Amino acid sequence: MSPDVRGDIPWHLKRFQVRLFEAGPEGRTRLSSLLNYFQEAAGEHAARLGVSVTDLLPKNLTWVLSRYHVKIWRYPAWMETVELKTWPSARQDFYALRELELRGRSGELLAAATTSWMMVDRTKKKPMPLADHLPVFAEDSRRAVDDRFEPIPVLAKVDHELPFQVGIRDLDWNRHVNHVVYIEWAVESTPTYVILDYLPVDIEVDYRGEAFFGDNVVARTECLAMGEEPTFLHQVMRKDSGQELARLRTGWRKMPAEEVKSHV
Repeated sequence: MSPDVRGDIPWHLKRFQVRLFEAGPEGRTRLSSLLNYFQEAAGEHAARLGVSVTDLLPKNLTWVLSRYHVKIWRYPAWMETVELKTWPSARQDFYALRELELRGRSGELLAAATTSWMMVDRTKKKPMPLADHLPVFAEDSRRAVDDRFEPIPVLAKVDHELPFQVGIRDLDWNRHVNHVVYIEWAVESTPTYVILDYLPVDIEVDYRGEAFFGDNVVARTECLAMGEEPTFLHQVMRKDSGQELARLRTGWRKMPAEEVKSHV
């Protein structure tokens, strides 16, 4: 093995127990909590490999999430213990792919995601070639979600929209809006009856810009299909200039009627 190879095991495991403040009104994990599990495990693995945000900042580099596709089959319940597995699957000229799988105690697949990341020069805001800055480490080419990251369509019309102002709680270490927040904004811009009676189970995101503290943004939504599995397109825009910050597509499923109980 070459001396610059960092680890021969491609994957990283992390366990979580759903805490009360991470659960929503029905006792299920909030979408934001589930996405934060993904973020935590990915960041922890990057730190083990020596390529976390804190490792890159002294070099004036950072990671920026470009594409994200999440599928959710079941939201874990309060006090349920889950295991998250993550691994790098490929690297291209400017993009590093990372996969994630969330499983319950019995091994049931609860959620999965595929992500595409760029390494960016913080001053020039320019993607950097991975071959020049990313060390060699083990990869597993299996994809958790099979997605070629085709373009997400632009809204043809606006059926709903909701304004937001960026607060301190929305920012990450790069001092711009964290990638999970864009998803929260898009979800909240869907019709109220959908939010109350359905769960988002298929989420695709194309991140296209940055928002910062104090910015005013608007999340716009177009309804593509209703019925048992509603589908929406979303755009998050800077309110003053109209700059597009993120483009999303969400698919929803009717919320289970049975009561959700804790898994001790």
